Amino acid sequence: MTLSALPKNDRPREKLINEGPGSLSDVELLAIFLRTGTQGKSVLQLAHELIQEFKGIRGLLEADYQRLNRTPGIGPAKFVQLKAAIEITERYLQKGFERGNAISDPGATRRYLQSKLRGYSREVFACMYLDNQNHLIRYEELFFGTIDGASVHPREVVKQVLQHNAAAVIFAHNHPSGLAEPSQADQRITDRLKSALSLVDVRVLDHMIVGDCDVLSFAESGLL
Repeated sequence: MTLSALPKNDRPREKLINEGPGSLSDVELLAIFLRTGTQGKSVLQLAHELIQEFKGIRGLLEADYQRLNRTPGIGPAKFVQLKAAIEITERYLQKGFERGNAISDPGATRRYLQSKLRGYSREVFACMYLDNQNHLIRYEELFFGTIDGASVHPREVVKQVLQHNAAAVIFAHNHPSGLAEPSQADQRITDRLKSALSLVDVRVLDHMIVGDCDVLSFAESGLL
């Protein structure tokens, strides 16, 4: 069905204006981005097929240039637009954590960490260094690979915390499996880091595990 055949209030752009972006499906949002379909195929049909082919919005956004360039209805121009949209989103999230803004919104922290860590195919351990007013000093990715006692080194973490003169930290790492559930290794390394940092009077405010859809907070789960 073409957009012109839809009732006006059911067209994606009008629906977004009247009901907000949260009211739109992935297909409708993608259709707005694409703007036009291909010969013999409406933009909604094209958006639906792309969502199916790439198994969702995330798969589409993470696809590389070679694959997208071979996809009918995408090509170089829309590939550039997609990557620019991702970068705009990340910079928007980063803006809220620039030094001078205290970290006070758990939801914003979750979205920020998802934008940083969710796309990795391997585990990445990161640290948010905070001053004594909970302003972000720096976000840093420290360790890569399997997150366990052998790969995350408390001595190196303490060294980096002192180098940034941090008063508190938030740890985070992703689970490529997509499940934001803490393992025994996650709990052990969190306890070791908390003990090591207590010796230099640095508070561990949280350890967040980033999955596909959820972010688990150790602090909110009573695990810290």
